[in-house]
Amino acid sequence: MKIAVAGDERNAVTDAVLDDLKQRGHDVVKVLGPVGGSDEQWADCGLEIGKAVARGDADQGLVFCWTGTGVSMAANKVRGVRAALCTDAEQARGARKWNDANVLALSLRLTSEPLAKEILDAWFGAEPDPSEKANIDKVKAADV
Repeated sequence: MKIAVAGDERNAVTDAVLDDLKQRGHDVVKVLGPVGGSDEQWADCGLEIGKAVARGDADQGLVFCWTGTGVSMAANKVRGVRAALCTDAEQARGARKWNDANVLALSLRLTSEPLAKEILDAWFGAEPDPSEKANIDKVKAADV
């Protein structure tokens, strides 16, 4: 699966997530900035990854910022994106299962390397629940 990844900062957690994605066999189509540095704005990161998913350049997206809120808000401005800020595995599982989320947003402040692995396990282990199709279709129809 192609996963587009961006964040306004690169650190040990982002690098661990990139390594994890590659170990799972995913093709990472965007790389973060320099370790410890900040070369992109959170708004640009969220919008860029949202657009990549919406265009079909990536199957799913993953975005990082300090709280995770900004990148998720920016990604959700893109038609067809359903970004979910997840702070634990159950949120990630639910976001995929009940909301068919296609962009995962993570907080650099709250997410440790072990927690990131748990979140990714839940995200990639869950499939959209067909009984939620009507709700997801309503959300898709609301895109402007």
